[in-house]
Parts: sequence; structure tokens; C-alpha cells
Amino acid sequence: MTLQASIRAVTDRIAARSRDTRTRYLARLSQAAESGPRRMALGCANQAHGFAACGPRDKQMLRDGIGANLAIVTAYNDMLSAHQPYETYPEQIRAIARGLGSTAQVAGGVPAMCDGITQGEAGMELSLFSREVIALSTAVALSHQTYDATVYLGICDKIVPGLVIGALAFGHLPAVFVPAGPMTSGLPNAEKARIRQLYAEGKVGREALLEAEAASYHGPGTCTFYGTANTNQMMMEIMGLHLPGASFVNPNTPLRDALTAETTKRALAITALGNDYTPIGRMLDERAFVNGIVGLHATGGSTNHTLHIVAMAAAAGIQLSWDDFSDLAEAVPLLCRVYPNGRADVNHFHAAGGMALIIRELLGAGLLHRDVTTVFGEGLDAYTLEPCLTSDGTITWREGATASADTAVVRGAAAPFHPTGGLKVLGGDLGRAIIKTSALAAERHVIEAPARVFHTQEALQAAFKAGDLAGDVVAVVRFQGPKANGMPELHKLMPPLGVLQDRGHKVALVTDGRLSGASGKVPAAIHVTPEAAEGGAIAKVRDGDLIRVDAVAGLIEILVDNDEWQSRDLAWEDMAPSHVGIGRELFAPLRAAVGAADAGATIFRF
Repeated sequence: MTLQASIRAVTDRIAARSRDTRTRYLARLSQAAESGPRRMALGCANQAHGFAACGPRDKQMLRDGIGANLAIVTAYNDMLSAHQPYETYPEQIRAIARGLGSTAQVAGGVPAMCDGITQGEAGMELSLFSREVIALSTAVALSHQTYDATVYLGICDKIVPGLVIGALAFGHLPAVFVPAGPMTSGLPNAEKARIRQLYAEGKVGREALLEAEAASYHGPGTCTFYGTANTNQMMMEIMGLHLPGASFVNPNTPLRDALTAETTKRALAITALGNDYTPIGRMLDERAFVNGIVGLHATGGSTNHTLHIVAMAAAAGIQLSWDDFSDLAEAVPLLCRVYPNGRADVNHFHAAGGMALIIRELLGAGLLHRDVTTVFGEGLDAYTLEPCLTSDGTITWREGATASADTAVVRGAAAPFHPTGGLKVLGGDLGRAIIKTSALAAERHVIEAPARVFHTQEALQAAFKAGDLAGDVVAVVRFQGPKANGMPELHKLMPPLGVLQDRGHKVALVTDGRLSGASGKVPAAIHVTPEAAEGGAIAKVRDGDLIRVDAVAGLIEILVDNDEWQSRDLAWEDMAPSHVGIGRELFAPLRAAVGAADAGATIFRF
């Protein structure tokens, strides 16, 4: 089917808006690529440093300039379950490269923090900024200019976006992303959420809570709910940076290992030394980013990507706005129900048809650009295939699912769960915000209730435990934006607010902080911009003010007399974040430089 006019219109306006910045970016890319591979132009001492620690064969190849040299940029650590499998990948990649007459070197490591560990702790205030640190670390790794392409080992929340931003700074180099896959299914996510809520109510103790959490997060691989990490994997595949079907194959399986080997081969095949040169900076154009946003909407993905996709696109000279997200959401149906938007986890999603089926359905409905460049060497139609092992352990691709194996998890475009995507942009008296509607019951799409104002999630929790938070309420949690304290995720708000909602009260959250794709059933207007620390109107809200959060009309309104509202001062005295301890003092320059949420909450200016 031809591309729908609505998708074309959004793509065209992005291209028009970005013409100057994209042209400048591509000119820099062309200049960097002009001299071809840079390695052999380095001075002799420079080259000698680059291969000093290599074995005799690799050293000779690097001396002679024979074959390609792959950079490996890795986010490996063995604390983060999603990244623990990467421990063995570099040696595997090096062995495949050697077998093809090439070399591979670990160019550098980037930090990989686990939001699950820092959730509700001071370390979470470093989480969003870790994306910028990862981008900078990627640039340091590649600054040696001894590589012909890069393979990126990264999966989780800020890590993939940071790697993409760094990769686009070296846009003349081809780049492929190597996933490690999700952990196998453990305790069902709905049961985990039930135990969390019981704990919040004081009905079970810490031992029962820890047992439930350990049964849910139980092995290597990504957490199995559809949060930011797994949304990253969907996005890398639908944007053509993974091989077809690579995203959700479990770790430490023969198919996973074969996919890593095949990815290495593709990285070597697309360097400037061959006939299929595919630099990432040209590959990721406005069509690829529109495809990523369409995938976000169709799968009910993480709201964090209203920040990350904007920041990644800017690194390629492409200017996205939240209005682009909103307009695409109106055109794209919701095809998935994966926790927290349903009971299934990503393993169930993969078994029901997974990415091959989603891409097939979206292409068939005219909702994706099919004529894009991918690391697989073909357009997006190739991503309706799925990988399988041959008898000798190598990979072949076969036709993927043509129909859902479980319509409670995945559906076709002709019979979606909802006719529009699960993301809405809100605007009004309090500024602009994002709300995720795909997990909300229809009767909760509009909430009108009095405000209770808090300045930390701990203060809200304390009020709940003291019995001081009851009845209908719009909880306003402010001074949580990027300039205030790094924009931490606020998931510890969800259990108490969920309890209030289950008691039959009208409940919503309004915050200039973040909640990711793990956000569930409570209506949450997040990423409010301008943030309170920048003088945003959210800093004027007082306890008892009537607030209306309307995800149908796209409004976030303060129902206060206009003269009274205009006469109010900003509550600067309430801004009391701590910027000391857990390394937070080191991030002061980032808090000072960071931009607004709707511009990607990034320190970079492209």
C-alpha cells in the first residue's frame, strides 16, 4: 500500500523544518568521509599506539591496512541484567572479524546504570544525564579515528539513545546495534504490581515484596515489561539498526549467538572499503525517525522517547516537535497490549508475531516508509522476515508471522486495540505535557479534582502513609524537571496513587518529572514544560486548586479565577533539591546547560 497522506504530510513538514540543519549536518558528514578510512593517514607513532597490544596477526593486518577494523563500543557491566550477556561478545566479534580477514577492537566503554536499582533513590537524578555522558563517552571512544565501522553493545533506557547521539557525531561511519535480548518470563508483571500495591497499603511485608521482585527480575536479559529498554529494541529494529527479528531473542541461546555473528558480518560489509557503504548519518533521515515514532505509537511504547527521539534526531540535523508525535498518534492504531498496557510480557509479544508482524501490518496499512536504508541492506520489507537456524547453525531468514498467534497481545491494523496511538500531547494553562493513554481505562481519560502539591515523591509517600492523602486528587509533584534535579523518574508515586484510584477516587498526576513506559493505570501528565525551576506555571499551583487533565481534548487546565491566577507568585521557596552527594555535584554543568523537555532535555546544541 502507498504511504498514507497523513504520514507523508508530517514527514514533509519535518524535512522542510530541518532543511538548513540537515544540510549542514550532511555537509560535515561528507567532509569527514572525503579522505576515506583515516587509520592509514595517522602518523607512525599514532598507529603503533593503536595496535601495540594486539596479537601478531591483528597487528600485521592493522600495520598493512588490510581489511576493515571494527570499533566495539560496549555498555557491558555484570550488575545490569540486560547487559551482563555482553561480557563474551567482544571476543565473539573479534573471532568473526578475523575469519573474514578483518579486525575488531573494543574502542571504549560507556556507563550503563540501572534505573530499577536507582528508582526512588538519589542516584536517579543522574539517570537522564547519563544519556549525555554516554554520547560523550562514545565520542571519546571513536576519536582515535582508527575504525571503519562501529558495533554498539547497549540496550537499556538512556544507553541506546546516548549511543545513537554519539554514533551520529561520527555519522560517516556505519553503525550496527547488537541486542542481547529479554530475560525469560518470570513472575507475571500484573502479580508483581499487585504485591507492590499490597506493600504500599501495609498488607504484606518487605520479605514478600522482595520475593516477588526477585521472581520477576530473575536472570540475564532485559526486564520483560514494555518499558524504555524494550521500546529501544523495537525502535532500533523498525529504524533499521538491528538485523530483522533480532530484538527479542533470549540471551545465551544458539540463535542469539548466530545473530551476533551475522551482525558482525553486516558491519564489515557496509564499510567504505566495500560496495555497500552505509553511513549511519545518511541512513537515519526524517523517514527513519518517523518510522520510529510510528512504532512507538503502534506498540504503546515508553513516554521517555518523547525526549529521546527528539534528542537523537537533533544529532542528525532533524528537528522534531511534540506536535509531530501528536499528529502521528492520531494516524497510527494501537496494535499491542504488553504490560503495563496489558498482561503479556515481551516474550509473549515475540511469540505472538513480534516485530515481523507489527512491521508487516504497518507497511500494509501505509503507515511506514518502506523505502528506507537499513543495515540489512534492503528496505523495510525485509523486516517482515524472521531469523532461524539452519542445520549447520548458521542463520537464514524466513517469512515472519502473517497473522497474530494471540490477538489478546498483538492485532492487525484492521482490528486494533484502539484506533489511535497511546500517546497524547496536552496543552493549557500549566504549559505542555505528555500523557500515555494506552494503559488507561476510558473513564480515566478525563480527571477533574483538587490539587495536592508536593516537591518530592517522598513527601507524597509520607502523606499517603499518614492517611493525609485521600479522596479525589490531582497530585502535583514539581521541581522535578531537568534543570531542577535532572528529571528523575518518579515510579514510587504509582503504588499509593494506584491504591487511591482502586478505592474509587478520581486520581491523576501532574509533574515536570518523568515516568517511563512502565507507567500504568493512573493518568499522568508528565514532562510538564516549562518546568517549575524555569518559572513554569506549575510553580504557581496551590493545594486545593481545581485541575482538569483531559486526554481526550488534549488539555491541562487550572480552574482558578484568572485574576487570582495572574496575581500569584512562583513558589521558588519550595525548590529545595539537594545537589550534593552520590556524585550529583559533578553534574552541575549539565543542569545549567540542559534544555527543555520538548526539545529533548539535552545539553547538546546542534
